[in-house]
Amino acid sequence: MGPGTLEELLKDFIFPTDQRLLVGLDTRDDAAVYKINDETAIIQTLDFFTPMVDDPYVFGQIAAANAINDIYAMGGKPLLAVNIVCYPDCGEIDLLKQILAGGLDKVKEAEALLVGGHSVDDNEPKYGLAVCGVIHPEKIITNSGAQEGDILLLTKPLGNGVIATSIKAELASEEAYQEAVGWMSMLNNKACTAMQKIGVNGATDITGFGFLGHLFELAEASDVAAEVFAERIPFMAGTLEYASMGLMPGGAYKNRDYLSGKAEVAPEVNPNIRDLLFSPETAGGLLISVSRSKAEKLMEALRQEGCFYSVVGRIRQKGFLPIRVINGGE
Repeated sequence: MGPGTLEELLKDFIFPTDQRLLVGLDTRDDAAVYKINDETAIIQTLDFFTPMVDDPYVFGQIAAANAINDIYAMGGKPLLAVNIVCYPDCGEIDLLKQILAGGLDKVKEAEALLVGGHSVDDNEPKYGLAVCGVIHPEKIITNSGAQEGDILLLTKPLGNGVIATSIKAELASEEAYQEAVGWMSMLNNKACTAMQKIGVNGATDITGFGFLGHLFELAEASDVAAEVFAERIPFMAGTLEYASMGLMPGGAYKNRDYLSGKAEVAPEVNPNIRDLLFSPETAGGLLISVSRSKAEKLMEALRQEGCFYSVVGRIRQKGFLPIRVINGGE
């Protein structure tokens, strides 16, 4: 489902409210947060999708990481996970077993518990998780806290959507495949630890709406104007080459259409980089908005955790304006 579609479907609905619901539908955040008491809030999320790689075990890992990472984007700790499975009754059971094994291993890595699940007969396999996490109510990190003057950091390179398309076209190199799989199956737990250690103003993870789509959600929810430094955006091996060959996922064009008037790319920006900023990602990195005074401390904390990071932009001012993508930067 493309960006904005669900909003359009739900615009006439009236949803129950409760003062204990700390993060709900308002800001299109990565997960919902509900306060239990002064010490504990629960984080709830769900995500599942179709395979983007042929290896069923790797697919299970990637799908699980994509769901679990929503908890880390909020600054929380995953607690419980439930499998969501769509699989044909006539399909090979061993392949499904491998998918579930990949998901289970990723849940174990997150030090969470897999406690069950639900399956339905479906011609096209799909897999993911519903995940519940916990966090202190005063330590929640949302996409609505970015402040004027903040620095924007990204903790994984972009490009796995394009590489997944290249894999389907049988054009991806082994190097590109292995790098993309490594990033997609990586949990964002260490980056989350660094965020909580230093304290940041806002964060989101980069998934199906692409880099600019999720940055737009952060900027709009925070009511700020963001600027992106195109030449500082990191990309996975082979990404720019495959983009120049036109191997873009269809979701990139849906994201671009949705962001018309919401993001402006300077004409001097490389057109391949421009397109990649709209391209969907799977289990992408965290996009973190941190005050300038804490930026160096956060970068040092990320280094100590062994995390990749790149400074990719800044928050220019209070008051939302279309995102500006330029070549230069600080």
